[in-house]
Amino acid sequence: MKFIFDDPTFSYETLRTIGYSVNGGADIGAVVNTAYRIEEGNFESWFSEWNALAQRVELKADEFKKHGQKISASENYLKASNYYRSAEFFLHGDPTDSRMLTTWKKSRDTFRTGIKMASVNVEFIDIPFGETSMPGYFYKVDDQARPTLIVHGGYDSTGEELFFQVASDALKHGYNVLTFEGPGQGAVIREQHLPFRVDWENVVGPVIDYLATRNDVDQSKIALMGISFGGLLAPRAAAFDKRIAAVIADDGVYSFSFTDAFAARGHDHPDQASIESKMKELMKVSTNVRWVIENGMFTFGASSVSDLFDKTAAFKLDQVADKIECPILIGEAANDGFFKGQPQMLYDAVNVPKTLIKFGPDDGAEEHCQMGGITYYNQRVFEWLDGVFK
Repeated sequence: MKFIFDDPTFSYETLRTIGYSVNGGADIGAVVNTAYRIEEGNFESWFSEWNALAQRVELKADEFKKHGQKISASENYLKASNYYRSAEFFLHGDPTDSRMLTTWKKSRDTFRTGIKMASVNVEFIDIPFGETSMPGYFYKVDDQARPTLIVHGGYDSTGEELFFQVASDALKHGYNVLTFEGPGQGAVIREQHLPFRVDWENVVGPVIDYLATRNDVDQSKIALMGISFGGLLAPRAAAFDKRIAAVIADDGVYSFSFTDAFAARGHDHPDQASIESKMKELMKVSTNVRWVIENGMFTFGASSVSDLFDKTAAFKLDQVADKIECPILIGEAANDGFFKGQPQMLYDAVNVPKTLIKFGPDDGAEEHCQMGGITYYNQRVFEWLDGVFK
């Protein structure tokens, strides 16, 4: 799906931003007008235009708040949060760039201001995690013990974004939702500098421990959803933590090994020198490769491109998938630009009640993680969950 930009990365990220309009995360006209001002493939232009939009919308929110217009203020703070998230997206190539932390904090702060003013039953939580904690949001329908969906993102998601993507719809379908950020994500990588770790069951485990302390959670009906790279992490957690009653991979990922991906493109058994040389060459001509490598070095704490390849090598499900015992739902986007073919690989590897749902152009949901068609995707998810929990 080409959207405004010829550059596929800019096109997809713009579709992602505008896609959240269905749950109050954007205005269509504002997104389109902003996108047309951005220079194709220019990361600085991307930041400048989205940041300017976010600032304008935040000022509108402040004015509405000043005049006692609580609903209007809330709506604009939430949109500003999504625009700040978009602005920060391509800044990870230089971890010392102060704009990365300040812009991300603006995204978090405007979201928290806006969601507190909205008619949403939400708690800001800190989940004990070793000697530190992981930030999260607990959204609930009411005080009844209800089925609860844990949601985490992947390679680049933020906890705030997950409200627009999943939590808003989950509440409508009668589910509590706990969204959180783990190592490599959101505040945990930006403030605590904890990179991704392969034993994701030890990340999700404390989240389930937290849910066990709540009376408004049906402990027998806890589901886990992982989005994008989370489509590997969530099945990994489900393979080892049997308290998870259902798992959703959006979309399914079987291997996140950069070496595997490199070899699949004809570079068998690459040595460090060839990795560094080839990737740096590709980063000059492809915004997608540049972003993948820069974001990977940031979120995995890698010192070089070859170190990033080493750090991702263990992120596979080839010896893990058969340990999953709960039902699994696997999404597959027809035009997935990142993990094409991998949902089927995950589906073939599991030996439990399993469902593979394919999304295509007729659904308007053929892009990675069904961006542009998240409402229909969520409808299918909660239809499936209802069936599992009945």
